[in-house]
Amino acid sequence: MLGPIVNAVAVIAGAFLGRFLIKNVPERISEIIIKGIAVVIIYVGISGALKNERIMIMILSVIIGAVIGELIDIDKRMKRLGDWAEGKLGAGDGNFTKGFVTATILFCVGSMAIVGSLESGLSGNHEILFAKSVIDGTVSIIFASQMGIGVMFASIPVLIYQGAIALGASYARVWLTAEIITEMSAVGSLLITVIGYNFLGVKEIKVANMIPAIFLPWLFIALENMFF
Repeated sequence: MLGPIVNAVAVIAGAFLGRFLIKNVPERISEIIIKGIAVVIIYVGISGALKNERIMIMILSVIIGAVIGELIDIDKRMKRLGDWAEGKLGAGDGNFTKGFVTATILFCVGSMAIVGSLESGLSGNHEILFAKSVIDGTVSIIFASQMGIGVMFASIPVLIYQGAIALGASYARVWLTAEIITEMSAVGSLLITVIGYNFLGVKEIKVANMIPAIFLPWLFIALENMFF
């Protein structure tokens, strides 16, 4: 739970700074900060992906997982979930609600939250969620300076959502070997590299549609052990 807790605290700290100490952050400053963080995310992703020991499993997992995700269109479904939450909670009914809903959707409905929480639960490696914490904390400063204290309360769904995924993954470790965890983590780290690429704003890649790739090493290694 360390990763989810740090992420929630980062949102609280960033929102506090944005609401009470820092006002109206210039767009050019916030943009260059996000770009800098993107470079760090790419580094974190690459360093994790290099721990891969079965390159063919990674290749097959990414290709087949991306096809599965595209057919299901996870990205579209996640965006629909965000739109549904925004409509139900009424983001236009005041600054508090607007800040809470906007921040919650951004911090929770994204592939980095899922991949980072899985990594925390499976291997106890919190680097991805720590990187996400820096991003969310920075964005919280900007959001809170514009939309108020409601952004701070987005830390609650962040903790519950990511904590639930991390705990679920930790219990699933009972059915996973060290090799499977290594390969799943490597594939997840590779997807984190794509997230960093997206933050640079070069061209948007639907990382959410690649999420099934994380679980395919489990299937491939299980089949290998069964037939070979």
